[in-house]
Amino acid sequence: MKLFAQLDAKDRKLLLACLGAVVLVAVVTALFARNQNRDDNPVPSSYLTGRHGARAAYDLLQENGYAVERWEQPLSELANQANTGTVVILAEPFLSSVDDFKAVDGIVAHGGRVLVTGMAGGALAPDEAVGPRMQFGSAACKLEPEGLDPLAGSGEVWMTPAASWNLTSPRYRVEYSCAGTPVVVEYNVGAGRVVWWASSTPLENGSIARGENMSFFLNSLGPREGRHFYWDESLHGEVQSEWYYARGAALNFLIWGICGLALLVVFSFSRRNGPLRALPVAQRTTPVEFVEALGALYAKAGASATAVSLAYDRFRSRVGGLCGLRGLQMNAEELGAALRRRFPQASAELETDLKEGEERAKDDSLTAKEALKVVQALSRQMEALEEAARAGSGRVVRS
Repeated sequence: MKLFAQLDAKDRKLLLACLGAVVLVAVVTALFARNQNRDDNPVPSSYLTGRHGARAAYDLLQENGYAVERWEQPLSELANQANTGTVVILAEPFLSSVDDFKAVDGIVAHGGRVLVTGMAGGALAPDEAVGPRMQFGSAACKLEPEGLDPLAGSGEVWMTPAASWNLTSPRYRVEYSCAGTPVVVEYNVGAGRVVWWASSTPLENGSIARGENMSFFLNSLGPREGRHFYWDESLHGEVQSEWYYARGAALNFLIWGICGLALLVVFSFSRRNGPLRALPVAQRTTPVEFVEALGALYAKAGASATAVSLAYDRFRSRVGGLCGLRGLQMNAEELGAALRRRFPQASAELETDLKEGEERAKDDSLTAKEALKVVQALSRQMEALEEAARAGSGRVVRS
């Protein structure tokens, strides 16, 4: 059984070719689509489950009763509603505009608490003094507690620092250091507070379970009661719309599928879309042409008896009215007797022609010549009877 057998052969080949192309594009897209959860993705997003992702930290907050949610709208909207119970996590943000700096300043000015990490996070903090990393290597460093705040008492913390902090003001309180360089700093700005980490290592999936990194992360956020926590994703380059959840292989497959469908429609109909002409108007045939066509039809069908039957029925219908017997179904003998009473001078062959017409109408073996002879005889009898009727007497005029 052929696939799409009801279609034209050319259309079926075209449809199968387009479907094959769509399937091929889908397979290639699935194979080469970028996996956001790969371990080489350095973004500490709460959506990602790779080594450097932060899905575990986000789930930890939810499971421990923290009122936490992801923030994917512009930070300026969050700044407008911030208060002393607002805590914002800005893990390795991507700086995009001056409005982001103003938004963080506004959150802190309203009494909010901000946790920022990395070089870019430090630059985003108000009254910042972040600088490049100094003698740090690529290996994780066991941090040394230095402060007297509860944050410094979190325990054993491991981090791979990516920046440092310049102690240009006495209000900067160093909580942890690595090789003598500040890597965790806490300070107040008005009614708000800023906590800075040199990198986001302690909250990443691959490191949060190491040492006391989990406790360190929770202490950096402060008390849980009466606070609302926002994990910012707006500065991770995420698409801030519903299309974010459809991106990747699914969205690519949808786009290429629509393109393939459009090509299928174009190739299926454009080749038939040539110049349009009005259909020629069929000319009415002449009576002679109609008779010839009808005769050819009877000849081809071998329906000689049918032609005789039609001629005989027509004769009975027309001459029955001459005798006042219209509509009566009479056989040849009865019809002959009725006509003889009305037209006593009718042809002597009248009864014979009627009887032959009745019998030949039922003879399927009748030849065309024999049928023509019977039809002609009936036609002559009908013309003679009608002529006599027009003359107003029962005498039949013979030609």
